[in-house]
Amino acid sequence: MSQTVPFPNGLPMDRDAGPFDPPREITRLREARPVSPLVFPDGHEGWIVTGYDAVRQLMADTRFSSRQDIGILHVPYETPGMPAATEPSPQIPGMFIAMDPPDHTRLRRRLTGAFTVKRMKMLEERIIALTERQLDELARLTPPVDLVKEFALPVPSLVICELLGVPYADRETFQVNSAKFMVKDQSLEEKMAAYGALTTYLAELVTRKRAAPGDDILSDLARQDDLTIEELTGAAFLLLLAGHETTANMLALGTFALLEHPEQLAELRANPDLLPDAVEELMRYLSVVDILYRYATEDIELGGEIIGKGSTVVVSFLAANHDPQRFENPDTLDIHRKARGHLSFGHGIHQCLGQQLARIEMRAGFDGLLRRFPTLKLAIPAGEVRLRTDMNIYGVHELPVTWTETAR
Repeated sequence: MSQTVPFPNGLPMDRDAGPFDPPREITRLREARPVSPLVFPDGHEGWIVTGYDAVRQLMADTRFSSRQDIGILHVPYETPGMPAATEPSPQIPGMFIAMDPPDHTRLRRRLTGAFTVKRMKMLEERIIALTERQLDELARLTPPVDLVKEFALPVPSLVICELLGVPYADRETFQVNSAKFMVKDQSLEEKMAAYGALTTYLAELVTRKRAAPGDDILSDLARQDDLTIEELTGAAFLLLLAGHETTANMLALGTFALLEHPEQLAELRANPDLLPDAVEELMRYLSVVDILYRYATEDIELGGEIIGKGSTVVVSFLAANHDPQRFENPDTLDIHRKARGHLSFGHGIHQCLGQQLARIEMRAGFDGLLRRFPTLKLAIPAGEVRLRTDMNIYGVHELPVTWTETAR
């Protein structure tokens, strides 16, 4: 039986094997012991879960709490969207991703109707139109251009702004501050300054919507008098951050991955019907949100181990999505793979509320980009692409690309 694993310098989450491959140390851990005890940098003991079956079981078990205001949550690594903490953090009103039932249920239920598959399908034509308009803007530029700045970030930002009722003209405010908020290695003061700037802006916005609601999701929430301004602000923060950061990074990193797998790219261009499966496979293969944390509220058996009450548990979606026990040849990008069941949207009661929206955006984005830019290629060597190893959501900081012709 392997011993408790120390990580004095933090979890080895940098993708040292290549820009698309899991860290070697995480892979080794999963092979040796899918539910492994570990020692955090501050010296306390916890667990890391890397096996697919164990991650699914954990995410479905509400005894593993999402709250950050109970027990002693020694979390010396960054939780996506949350500051690091070595003691309990106060619960943020409206931030239902960090809540358990019944609080989580009460808030999430208010939004479920806004993100149904049916409603997203009704919005698909509008999303495609927004995507094509941004591709028009891209086609007018003289290459090389940064695909992140000119396409991958604007598309989900345009979509989520329209859905939520956030003025796109204010994008500088939320894009700059959300990027600052997602930096790993910074002081709590710096992180909270970015958080404060965002929530101040959003509190003013939802207050205006409560006074004069429009036809958007935040207005729908603001009409519900039993939700406080603080809860509306927290929910708006979560939806805005999740609604553009994850999809933007998937569009950019997914394009990078396809350009680095030319045989897969050529096949996808020749067979557009493969796109839905390709999107699922890219999400599995890339796993841009790679880790999160849970807190054991009682002794719980998981994968043959006993997770003691009070333990902090690190969950690696990246490792689980590359588990050979679930996916054959998992470290290979295969657009023919039926990757449904991947964990990139999470699992259980916290499974991503906007997953259908993200799928539509990615299908529209990749389809339009590959169709209209048939000669798209990197403008710099792949090894020079700046990876977001310093951020809580993985991706690329910039993706310089070029082309010789465009199609309408």
